[in-house]
Order: sequence, then structure tokens, then C-alpha cells
Amino acid sequence: MRERRFGREVVGRLAGLLVGLVAIGAGNAAMANGGLGLGPWQVFHQGISVHTGLSLGTITILLGIPILALWWPLGERPGLGTVLNVALVGSVMNVTMPVLPTPGPDAPAAQLALMAGGVLLVGVGTGLYLAADLGAGPRDGLMVGIHHRFGWSIRRTRTAIELAVLAAGFVLGGTVGLGTVVFALGIGPIVQASLRLLDREGRIMRRRGPELAENLETPAAAGE
Repeated sequence: MRERRFGREVVGRLAGLLVGLVAIGAGNAAMANGGLGLGPWQVFHQGISVHTGLSLGTITILLGIPILALWWPLGERPGLGTVLNVALVGSVMNVTMPVLPTPGPDAPAAQLALMAGGVLLVGVGTGLYLAADLGAGPRDGLMVGIHHRFGWSIRRTRTAIELAVLAAGFVLGGTVGLGTVVFALGIGPIVQASLRLLDREGRIMRRRGPELAENLETPAAAGE
């Protein structure tokens, strides 16, 4: 385990991890600026942002810390990718959102382009992050920890968590819409296709096959 996490091969996978996390952050930013709806966790983050005045990216970073603290009683432990996930995804969102256009309802084509591009970026970025295999993000680790501790299936655990955060985010004022539906339906196939290209040796699928296969059926937290 130590060699897999910290050995020489980590250097080769680290670049893919970094590119993947940047893509996830940029994709979330594009979806937010498109205004057509976000994935469940980002709906929750946006709802908190509405009430605190903090940026969406900053909320994404700050909320990752208490979520990560929940790992310890569940027996999960962070890796290099976990720490980078907390730091980079929200930071990239903070940098990217002011740069990207923010079209209004009078420019539906631009909104759709940002939404579709965002979903694609998050999906490909998640494939890179998973293929690097350097540690789960905070929200994925929480799901896996609950799965291991209480024996719930990945599907049941993820669905319960994401419905809860989606409902809470909607009540708080987060944006739920077409983008939320496209994200839920599209992320799984995009991540799966990305993994086929990025993990040609099947290393990740052999080691995490059943868990990952079930994970990809309900992958809404992928763009954390």
C-alpha cells in the first residue's frame, strides 16, 4: 500500500491527477456560470454561498475540511490526491468563474454550451482523478467509509447522500435545473469512457472493479 501511494510511479500519475482536478474545477465553474443547474454537491455549495457571501469555490474548499474529518471515525484515511482535491478544485473555480462568460436567459445557446462543456470537463477530469489512484476526494471517501462501516451498497449510500445535499442546496437557494439532470445522466458514461482510455491496463478496474462499477452508476459526486 505504501509503495502504491508514495512510490516512484506516483510521479507519473501526479500530472494526470493535477490535470483532472483542474478540469473538474473548470467544469464546475462553467456549469455555475451557465446558470442551468449544478450537480448535487455544487447545488449545496451554491446554497451555502448565497447565505454566506463566500464564493462557490471557497465553500467547496471549506466544506471539504469537515467532510474529511468525518473519515476518521469511519476508518478511512486520506491520500495525496485527497489533499490536492480539497485545495485545487475550489481554487480553480475561484480563478475560472470570473474569466468565463455569464450568459443570461436571453442567450440560451451560450448557457447550453457552458453547461455541456462543464459536464464534459467534469467527466473527463474525474476519469483522470480516478485513474491516478492517489486517494479519494472528501465526498467520495465519506461515501466509501459509510459503505464499509455500515454495509450499505455504494449505490444506496451515494444516492442517500446526494439526494440529501441536493434537497438542502435547493432549499438554500442553489440552482437546480436542466444541468442537474444532464449531469446525473451524463457523468457516468463520460467517466467510464475516460477510464477505458486512461486505464488501458485495467489496473484500477481490476483492483476496484465491483465498487467502481456501482459507483459509476450513480456518479453525481464525481464533480466534487
